[in-house]
Amino acid sequence: MIYIENKRRKLERIQEQYPNADILDITSASKTKYAQMLSPFYPHGNIPIPLDSNGLKATCVEAVWQGLKVFETEDVNFSTFKNDTMKGLKRTVRTLGTPKGHRSGAYGKDLLGYFDARMKIYLPTYKWVLENVPTVTEIVNKIAERAKDHDIVFLDYNTNTDFRDCSSPLSHAGLVKLFIEGNYPKEDETYTPLSKEEIEAKKVSKKSSSKN
Repeated sequence: MIYIENKRRKLERIQEQYPNADILDITSASKTKYAQMLSPFYPHGNIPIPLDSNGLKATCVEAVWQGLKVFETEDVNFSTFKNDTMKGLKRTVRTLGTPKGHRSGAYGKDLLGYFDARMKIYLPTYKWVLENVPTVTEIVNKIAERAKDHDIVFLDYNTNTDFRDCSSPLSHAGLVKLFIEGNYPKEDETYTPLSKEEIEAKKVSKKSSSKN
């Protein structure tokens, strides 16, 4: 079984909760190189930018996501696509003003809302890495084999594993879990974001289960 926990939690508490589990930090700050390679910040290179991008490629998943953001004072940032340092990738409201959405490709004319951008940009780009970068595919296959008879805990800064929940950033660890379990969102299916009522119900349910 694969579980997702917040990297900021005390390791001792996680070990107490999952006494026999393999604990794997798959963030960009991971000290384990092969685990770090699952981070969307890792610069594998030659990652296709989706939609209307004329074959343009980027260094990492986060470079695609951040580079296609459109702000009040700045549109697509082509230099972000080339950033291979795992640092300085995030473009912020503080410096660029109000975010307007994501451009539908490097040369796209349309603006995508947050949920559509998640479904049409982030998810397919991350899936491309899982399926097409040989070293990553090998790592994922080994984790999947290990998970058949061992508990595995992925550490991530974000723990939202529901791609339909737009109330908080999505956990890439959750996407790895979905991929391994064969539940990764299909590109030919139509999904809708969770409603405010559904999100609130989730929060109530989570609080109730944590008390028990």
